[in-house]
Amino acid sequence: MKTTLAPNTNELRKISELSAEGAVWQAAPFLARLVEDAAFVEDEILPLLEEAQGAKNWYVARRYGGEDGAHSLQVCVWPPGTGTEIHDHASWGAFACVAGWVLEERYERLDDGSRPDHARLRRAWQLEWSPEHGASTLLPGDGGIHRVANRGDAVAVSVHLYGPKTGGVDGRDYDPSRDHVCDRLEG
Repeated sequence: MKTTLAPNTNELRKISELSAEGAVWQAAPFLARLVEDAAFVEDEILPLLEEAQGAKNWYVARRYGGEDGAHSLQVCVWPPGTGTEIHDHASWGAFACVAGWVLEERYERLDDGSRPDHARLRRAWQLEWSPEHGASTLLPGDGGIHRVANRGDAVAVSVHLYGPKTGGVDGRDYDPSRDHVCDRLEG
């Protein structure tokens, strides 16, 4: 399968070398250009729209990573009615919707984080993301507590770019019904 990502590996490497705040400012326009790349959409995205028919959950369909783990570019497929749980990441990140639309809900912590397995959350905002809306960005840990879901009737596809992880975990999962948070190990 042909990919349009090869010419951008230098740009991805440069982005991953920036601070988290600097990286998200560069990752958003990178993803916006990728979403508008007709060859990328035709080669990487359109086949996924048909493949996903009948899928019961969201999934990572394609994954491209830097040799040194400095970045990870993932193409996620969201069948109607699917979505993530509330979580954060151990890296900076950005995502853009390529087909359909997804709803992102962002959360903020109300507690001080002093208890390792405890987190009280409040929904801060929600936005619908489509190909026309640009990219959402997030910082590691508490700077990007969110969930993403497809509440529409058609399959959605999004592209996610993550930077290097800041620790030995992949991020954390939150359960607001129990005010609980736990580490999500790599795997």
